[in-house]
Amino acid sequence: MRAVQRAVVIVAVAALGLAGTGQARAAEVTVFAAASLKNALDEVAAGWQAATGNTVSISYAGSARLARQIEQGAPADLFISANTAWMDHLDEAGLIDEASRRDLLGNRLVLVAHGRDVAPVDLAPGADLAHRLGDGRLAMALVDAVPAGIYGKAALEGLGLWASVADRLAQTDNVRAALALVALGEAPLGIVYATDAVAEDRVTVVATFPEDSHPPIVYPVALTVEGTRSAAVDLLAWLGSAAARGSFERQGFSVLD
Repeated sequence: MRAVQRAVVIVAVAALGLAGTGQARAAEVTVFAAASLKNALDEVAAGWQAATGNTVSISYAGSARLARQIEQGAPADLFISANTAWMDHLDEAGLIDEASRRDLLGNRLVLVAHGRDVAPVDLAPGADLAHRLGDGRLAMALVDAVPAGIYGKAALEGLGLWASVADRLAQTDNVRAALALVALGEAPLGIVYATDAVAEDRVTVVATFPEDSHPPIVYPVALTVEGTRSAAVDLLAWLGSAAARGSFERQGFSVLD
């Protein structure tokens, strides 16, 4: 009987040891990512979690806000910006692992309207975009801080349309908030990424901005200096996998890496 009891104790201890080993292997990785990545990155993160048993916590916001939070000591392992400028900013501050940085994705800039089957808008230089706004406003992310707003302002300037709408803007903290204004009918038109329009069935893409009207839209990714743990490194590698590529491309991103 004592032999049986000893055997039971040995098995129980072994099971606890294995459980403890599994818990030690599991890790949580914190990602700060541009708001426009939400649909695609949620799918990518779910695949990585299923494959590894690790977990991902993702904070979505405008790239400017996220970069400033990292500057202020927010605990992030991985940062994905919607432009190179905010990644450069953190790089110059010594807050990212420079060797891990790479350009991950590309995107397009579009003009969306509230509703379905809306007539297209002519974005030729000198077009009367203000007339299409009527009494409403043009929804955009912050034009001096958030990448989508910066790209949008550059595109409007490049087409000679900025002066006609500069005082007709409804600016938001991130591009998804600008999209929401149009989806809810609170703004008749908005400038967002093509991938945002894919994620919202209450808007219609009425024009695509010429690629030469604004700087290339590039999403760089990098580990932070605090995020070089093996799980974060593994997630960074997963972002370049075939599975991740499929998720990004289904949402309309071009995969650069």
